[in-house]
Formats: sequence, C-alpha cells, structure tokens
Amino acid sequence: MSYKLITGKDGHAYIETNLRDFALVNNSMLNKGMAFTSKERLEFGLLGLLPPHEATLETQCARSYEAFKSKATDIEKYNYLRDLQDSNEILFYRLVLDHITEMMPVVYTPVVGQGCQLFSHVYRRPRGLFIAYPYRDYIDKIFENSRFDHVKAIVVTDGERILGLGDQGAGGMGIPIGKLSLYSVCAGIHPAQTLPILLDVGTNNQELIQDPLYIGWRHERIRGKDYDDFIAAFVRAVKKRFPKVLLQWEDFAQLNANPILEKYRHELCTFNDDIQGTAAVATGTLLAAVQVTGLPLQEQRIVIVGGGSAGCGISNLMMHAMMEAGLSEEQARSRFYLMDRSGLMVEGAAGFMPFQQEFMQKKSAIADWQVADANNITLLETVKNAKPTVLLGVSGQPAIFTEAVVKEMAAHVARPIIFPLSNPTSRSEASPSDLMKWTQDKAVIGTGSPFPEVTRNGQAFRVDQTNNAYIFPGMGLGIIAVEASRVSDKMFMAAARALAECSPAKKNPSANLLPPLTGIRDVSFRVAFAVAKQAIAEKLAKSFSDDELEKIIRAAIWTPHYVPYIASK
Repeated sequence: MSYKLITGKDGHAYIETNLRDFALVNNSMLNKGMAFTSKERLEFGLLGLLPPHEATLETQCARSYEAFKSKATDIEKYNYLRDLQDSNEILFYRLVLDHITEMMPVVYTPVVGQGCQLFSHVYRRPRGLFIAYPYRDYIDKIFENSRFDHVKAIVVTDGERILGLGDQGAGGMGIPIGKLSLYSVCAGIHPAQTLPILLDVGTNNQELIQDPLYIGWRHERIRGKDYDDFIAAFVRAVKKRFPKVLLQWEDFAQLNANPILEKYRHELCTFNDDIQGTAAVATGTLLAAVQVTGLPLQEQRIVIVGGGSAGCGISNLMMHAMMEAGLSEEQARSRFYLMDRSGLMVEGAAGFMPFQQEFMQKKSAIADWQVADANNITLLETVKNAKPTVLLGVSGQPAIFTEAVVKEMAAHVARPIIFPLSNPTSRSEASPSDLMKWTQDKAVIGTGSPFPEVTRNGQAFRVDQTNNAYIFPGMGLGIIAVEASRVSDKMFMAAARALAECSPAKKNPSANLLPPLTGIRDVSFRVAFAVAKQAIAEKLAKSFSDDELEKIIRAAIWTPHYVPYIASK
C-alpha cells in the first residue's frame, strides 16, 4: 500500500504516505482537492498544482452538489458521480451520504441500469478488476497487487442478468461498483476494503459484440464445463488471496446463480444477493406489512410472479418465517403460488430446476379451480381461485399486475399487500399510483424501484422501496466485524426480523413499512448486530458479549472525513 492510517503521539489519526505531487492528487482514496492544508501542500509538492484557496469538506460538498444539480439528465448525474468517485472518494461518499434520498436512485437503481448499458461509451478510469476468460491462468497474478491487501468485501458478476435488462457483458461492472458504494454509504465499510469484480466470460448480446466501442471480450458466452472450471479457478484464487473475505455474487443468470451458491456456500463466506438479500428485504418488509393488516403471517396466501432464483429465494425464507410462526413445512409450502411465463407452476411440469420444483402447487390442491386451461393457469385465474393476501412480483414483466388482477385481489381481502419488486422502474409490475387507485387506497405497497409519493386518503405518502440496500450492507458489516466463516440462512432471517423491528409501522399502523433512507446507517447497524449475534449462536464466529459486539461493530463503521497527512520517512 502507498499509504496507511496511523495514530500519532497526540492520539489523533493521520495518514502516512510516500506519494507526492500528481501521484498524490491522482489517488482517489488520498486526494483532498483544495482541502489540502498549506503545510501539506508544501510537504507533498502540491504548491502551484492547486488554487490557493483552502477549502473545507463542507464547501467542497456544496460545490459538488451544485454541479450535480446542474446536470440535465439522470445519466449525466450518474456519470458525474462516477467521475467524482474516481477522483476524490471521501468527497463522493460524504456528498452521497448527505443527499442519500436524492442520490441513491442515481448511484444504484434505476439509473445504474442505464449506466451498465452505456458503460463502454462512458468508460474513463479503471475501477475494480476485469477477469476475462482468456486470463483464466493468471488470476493469482491479477490478485497479487499490494493494493488489495485490505480487501474484506468483494462483489462479483458475470454481467448476464443485469437487473431486468439482461446480458450487458462487461458493462455489468456497473453493478459491483454500485453495490460496493452502498456498502460504504449505508454501512460504513471503508472503500479500500471493497473490490468490484467482473468475470468476463463473453456475451450473447449481439449489439454489444457489434459495437466498436465495446470494452469486453468479443466472444459468445462460455458455457458448461469451461464456465464451471473458470468459476472454480476464480473461487480457488479468492480463497488463497483473501481467506476471510465476504464474497457476494450478483446478477448471475438463473442457470448459474443457484448452482454456484449451493456449490460454494460451504467453502467460503459467501452469498447471492439476488436470491438471499432480496428474500430478506422482502420478508422483513412483509413482516412489517403483516403488522399493518392484522392478519397473522401463518394465514397469509402468497402469489409470487416470477418463479426463478429470486422468487424461490423469497418463498423459501418466508416459508421458514411461517414455520417459526407455527405451521408445518407442508402447510407453509401450500400457501405459496409461484408463476412463471407459462402460468402457475404445478407439480409434474417439465423444464424446472430442483429448487423450483419445491414450490410447485400440488395438482390435488387446485383440482376444483375454475380455469380455462389446466396446463396454463393465468395470473388472473390464480388470483380468483387462491384469493391471495399477498401479491409479489420479481418477473421483470412491466405492468403484469393489471387493473383486473388487482381489483380481483382487493375484492377478497381488506388490505391487499402488493409488492411489485422488479427493477429498474421500467420493469415494475405496476405503478404505486395505479395500485392505490384500483384498491381505493387500501393497498399496502412495497416497490423494487423508487417511485414518487402517492396520495393516500387525501394525504401525500412516501412509497416504500424494498431496496436490498436495507439488508446487504448491514449483513456485510456484521459479517466483517466478527469475521464470520460462513453465511447461513438463519443469518438472513435475523436480518429480516431486524429490519421489521425498524419499521415505523410497528408503532403506527398508518406509517411507512420501512424507515427513510436518511436513517439507513442506523438500520444497517441493527441488521449487523442481529446478523453477528446469529453467526455467534451458530458458532460461525468468535463469541462476544453484547457490549463487546456493539463496540466491535461501531469501530468498523467508517465516516467520510479528511485527516492530516504526514510523509513516510
């Protein structure tokens, strides 16, 4: 490392570095811009490179926010923030933290989707690692650099299923960059401890391959044994270089997501956010919604549109919550109705993976349903017959929650819980304003993407975004703080329950299901504490008292601010 954090004889924190001149200001983790003091400018050869004004971080934030607001489009704002992150990370994180409600949708969903689509056209500076299939024999060498010595969290994707946008190839790097930015913003994981990685195994997106500006490997996607061997080589290299790292898989296609998770979850500390993080935030928000409706969890009937990895992950965690509430596993499973492109998923149907078959409805359970075609039971028919209390979407199919479907649901339940969770916004199953109109303001809503306020009973009401950012940063903080050896399903249940405990609706049924993003660091701490305690209970981490645990977690939370610099001797 070219720098290190030390404690001086006066007890204050300092950064010691051997970098000078342009090398110092071009290091995004060390650059202070005009906030370098006159003493630092003289000591590090910065006189004349910077204007004479000595700025504060607050002044820099004001200037940067003015520049951010001057951008005409969301993608221009996204590009501005990415440039700021690549030039001065402390300023970037302080700015986003100060304006988190406004900037979260730009740093991540929905604007990050467009950022991924345009990644090759706006590429400027290296960030993270691109490990391409042709480099498969050099992964250890790629990881050698000393700048990775402090890495504690990795987010990796192969770019095949970016949000609801499909194969974005190398452009998928925008997702790990964005996710790890939220680790730092929402939970205080130091940016130097994070590493975004794109596994470039090619792309089947012909528009990308034909684009002369595309930055990725121009080859069709590697499949089968070649792909599996490449993933195995990557995992071996990660375990060797980062034996205590938290590895988060992100936006892998269904074909690979579950098999990768199941193969490696017992080898290292790892999880898949699309499967497990989405399940935890959906479960936590549903537990909060149940408090609003008054209908016990074990009496809920749940239709999930989108029977892939995310839908089955949500079903699995919710099922276990129902079992904790008193149902048997068979009773709990029977209360889920999963839909895919061909309609309701029913036992005996071909073409489904083992994890999907677990949530197929039994033919005997739907034998008396009134349907036009028993081999293709539609969403509307499912709603008419199952009379669900919860309708949840992770399908990526925009507007699939039609007026007819929603009104049919509302005819059978006083407070329908409706969660259109697909993102970006263009892929949402319904808009909150339509849901309120179609249910006469009775729907309890959670969305995957950010939406404007709705009018509920004549009053403006914030739409709850069931953003995974309420879960995975806190998960990461708790896991890293206690150096957990593995990530268990019970840790995600602990995270979901911790989130539900943070719900404003717990005290006031008329309030929101989720706290505002301005309180996200407090939520992340509570999630981290619950996850760490669960890890200790499962003997996946060293034991600590509650007081010790709180101190350890709080000590791991980084706040973006400048500290004085001293030159290495």
